[in-house]
Amino acid sequence: MAFQIIRNNIIKVKADAIVNTANPEVHIGSGVDTAIYNAAGRDKLLAARAKLGRLSPGEVGVTGAYDLNAKYIIHVSGPRWQGGDKGEADILRRCYDKALEAAKEKECESIAFPLMATGSYKFPKRLGMEIAVAAFTDFLLENEMEITLVVFGNEATDISGELAYEVKNYIGDAYVEEALSDEYESSRYLEDEIRYSSISAAKSMSAPMAAMSDIGPNFQENGTKKKSGSLEDTLKSIYTDSFEKHLQQLINKKGLKNSQVYTAANISKQYFSKLLKGQVKPSKEKVLALAVGLRLNLDEAVDFLRIAGYALSPISQTDAVVEYFIEHEDYSVMKIDIVLFDYGLDPLSKG
Repeated sequence: MAFQIIRNNIIKVKADAIVNTANPEVHIGSGVDTAIYNAAGRDKLLAARAKLGRLSPGEVGVTGAYDLNAKYIIHVSGPRWQGGDKGEADILRRCYDKALEAAKEKECESIAFPLMATGSYKFPKRLGMEIAVAAFTDFLLENEMEITLVVFGNEATDISGELAYEVKNYIGDAYVEEALSDEYESSRYLEDEIRYSSISAAKSMSAPMAAMSDIGPNFQENGTKKKSGSLEDTLKSIYTDSFEKHLQQLINKKGLKNSQVYTAANISKQYFSKLLKGQVKPSKEKVLALAVGLRLNLDEAVDFLRIAGYALSPISQTDAVVEYFIEHEDYSVMKIDIVLFDYGLDPLSKG
């Protein structure tokens, strides 16, 4: 996968580059900054940081990582939130962009980030998360690198701000609708049972009359129930193209580039290539991710899943989260994985 989110202490994460939200001045800040200096070697890292001098908000500098399990530390001076009208969002985006470019210049294959500026700098979590996701997505469209978003072990799980609550409310409404639908279906089932019981009674009294009865769509004319074939048999009778061929057709139909699809789906280029060649069978999670990457609407996503041999489940919170993003036309698996993380659910990229 190109992007992942994990719960850990960033000083324990193995990556070519570790991003530190640094104090603008040559000074050791509190929290994670202190932990990074202590783990890397306080005196060595402070001497290297002194050579960088003052870093204004939006600027980055690179030092060695010394005793950390990394090659480099990228020191980033983030913006303090001052209400949003002081260009804070643009500055934070520059922080992410410059850190990624610095890692690229150092030929790094992996980089670990905290969710910058959302702690003591009071940046709104949802905005901070969306800026990070946008920066990662744009970078990965043109580059290959393993990007890890690291959430500190004792931090609250909510890192997507009010987005998590919006999704929670949506899921709650969806479950209510599903319960009402189940109640309606149960009522219909009971009515069908009564009707079919009446038919059976009528058949025993008069075969000709029974033959004229409404015996329902699931029964043959002789009154026996139709045999239902497997899902695979049913699909073969209505669709003959392979999944990979259908995937390529959808990419062409949507006017998308392959890179746009696998980046939005948070799938590696190598895996995506194997998928198009029919060399791997995708899991349900991968198919859901591809539905997002393809920018499918909900009906299209249901059909897409069906062709792969899967279906949305009314009792799956993961499915409900994905439905929320599709219905709101928010096509980013990175963002979906962050919300799933907030819910304590496995990310789509894990499947």
